[in-house]
Amino acid sequence: MGTAAASPGRRVGATLRRVAPAIGLFFLAPLVAEFLLGNLPISMLPALVVLAPMYGGGALLIREVARRRGLGWPNIIVLGLAYGILEEGLTTQSLFNPNYAGQRLLDYGYLPALGMGAVWTLYVLTLHTVWSVSVPIALVETLAHGRQTTPWLGRPGLAVTALLFTIGIILTTAINMWAWPYVASLPQFSGAAIAVVTLVAIGLRRGRTVKGTAPIAAGPARGQAPNPWLVGATGLLAGAIFMELPRSIPAWVHVLCYVLLGTGMIGLVRWWSARPGWGDPQRLALAGAALLTYAWHAFPEEPVVPVSPTLDLVGNAVFALGAVILIVIAALRLRRETPRPGSGGPNLRGCDRSALLACRK
Repeated sequence: MGTAAASPGRRVGATLRRVAPAIGLFFLAPLVAEFLLGNLPISMLPALVVLAPMYGGGALLIREVARRRGLGWPNIIVLGLAYGILEEGLTTQSLFNPNYAGQRLLDYGYLPALGMGAVWTLYVLTLHTVWSVSVPIALVETLAHGRQTTPWLGRPGLAVTALLFTIGIILTTAINMWAWPYVASLPQFSGAAIAVVTLVAIGLRRGRTVKGTAPIAAGPARGQAPNPWLVGATGLLAGAIFMELPRSIPAWVHVLCYVLLGTGMIGLVRWWSARPGWGDPQRLALAGAALLTYAWHAFPEEPVVPVSPTLDLVGNAVFALGAVILIVIAALRLRRETPRPGSGGPNLRGCDRSALLACRK
């Protein structure tokens, strides 16, 4: 009698444990994208209810679709770029609105033929590709050790996520149209839509080198993968350069620096990730460096919502501390589950059949 009564509770508990990473990603994505960045103050935390369906729904949908299709990080990154264009080109229209949020974001490096700002376009699409999508996915997958490449949701959960994402897009569009009324031209809308569809098609394409857990595969390479501390330091340096390029330089120089920095980091990670020994610690180092970049950048960042300097400082400190704690927890989780020399092999506890191979890597 007692066993039968306990069974539903155990089933509920098992279900919650299975979907816990999905729930975590759903809320972590908007926290990173808006609050850790310093764009929104801590007093705006209730807005998480409105932000999570778009940010969290988008990141979770990308992750689940990619992993269900056996795709890897190159695909996730391409899909993250598609998400960025969808949000900034079709939803908020900040890629085309010359006075979005009263910020005159397009003036620096303005391209009259396209009605866009070259610097703003590269900047904001990088933010979404790296921080809004890739970093939250990488962190939660690290915490879900042993389930990095397996789906966290069933078909009903995937359908609910898609519905929430759609609702998030509609809500965000409505809020932006109310706050900053603007309608892009038909060619601009069409170009953004074509870019999104093309990138989604590319991102969903299977290839020989995209499966597995490595961020970017590049073929055989000599030597061992670098120490995670070196990877993290490199990520912090790249983040600092990206965030702090001065606007006193000509816009074309700014654009060139972005392009060189982006291609350089992609090439470096391709080279590193092809070496023996590249794994979860290095991936966590990259994600952690990006997270810490947002954390320190929030302090000089002025939030878009007026708030007292004291509350802004307290909020930035709270979110920065949360980022550090999250990184430490993930690192301790990896350390606990990484086999020690002579231990007889990896710790496979908690791995299901479909994740067994990933756990052994």
